[in-house]
Amino acid sequence: MTTVEHTVPAERPRAAGTRRARPPLTARIAARAGGGALRIFLVLVALFWLMPSVGLLLSSLRSPQRIASSGWWQVLTEPAQITWDNYGRLLSDGKVTGSLLTTAAITVPATLLVVVIGSLAGYAFAWLDFPGRDGWFMVVVGLLVVPVQVALIPVAKLFGAVGLFETTAGVILFHTAFGLPFAVFLLRNFFAEIPRELLEAARLDGAGELRLFTRVVLPLGGPAIASLGIFQFLWVWNDMLVALIFADSGHPPITVALQQEVRQFGNNIDVLAPGAFLSMVVPLIVFFAFQRQFVSGVMAGAVK
Repeated sequence: MTTVEHTVPAERPRAAGTRRARPPLTARIAARAGGGALRIFLVLVALFWLMPSVGLLLSSLRSPQRIASSGWWQVLTEPAQITWDNYGRLLSDGKVTGSLLTTAAITVPATLLVVVIGSLAGYAFAWLDFPGRDGWFMVVVGLLVVPVQVALIPVAKLFGAVGLFETTAGVILFHTAFGLPFAVFLLRNFFAEIPRELLEAARLDGAGELRLFTRVVLPLGGPAIASLGIFQFLWVWNDMLVALIFADSGHPPITVALQQEVRQFGNNIDVLAPGAFLSMVVPLIVFFAFQRQFVSGVMAGAVK
């Protein structure tokens, strides 16, 4: 039996003066980003940004006398001075607890309305054919550049005429109206990237538009919807300008309640520190609870 030898052709030598192709700039940046020096730098930046929050927390756990006499960093060397009395007095104050409930009563409906209406409108602009669709979408995009301050006086006059001024419903409507343009713009662009073949296959199986929206589009758009919900929740919860003008002065949100404390007493840091930290904890909980969906939505938007 004869054996056949297979010869591998020799690699063709590169021409003189030619260079090996360099990897793309993004690949080189990603390769360098894994270095230990950059990680240490990012950790230091994170600690620097967290320092005010840590200082606020430690200040809220100190007595008024300690706060007036020394800085919050003294807790690191004398942890025995930590006390929960400030939080006890704060939570026993009906005005503060009521302001937290008012803030939740404004934030939750304003977030849900923006997410629901924005999802429906985004699907309509992406996949439904109706007269003037592109023109109406350009109007929505144009509304993104309208600042909130421009609409304060006209909307205040309108709410006063219809009986919504200084009401919780008026604040919810204001936040919903100004949150919808960004919601529609974001979700329309995200829904438009869904493969058309997937929607056509669902239609061939007999799915109507509502079933198609709830069973196909919403699950695929979950990361973008979660990102939108987080943005809207943080914006409404931390808002003070709109609440200061349109909210009920007898039942203000937590931001307005803390501002009134500063105006009345000025230096009562033992009340302001725990109140400010409590108002900050809720958005942090919401963000970390939906952190994975938020990152997925941001990365999906970046890839698309």
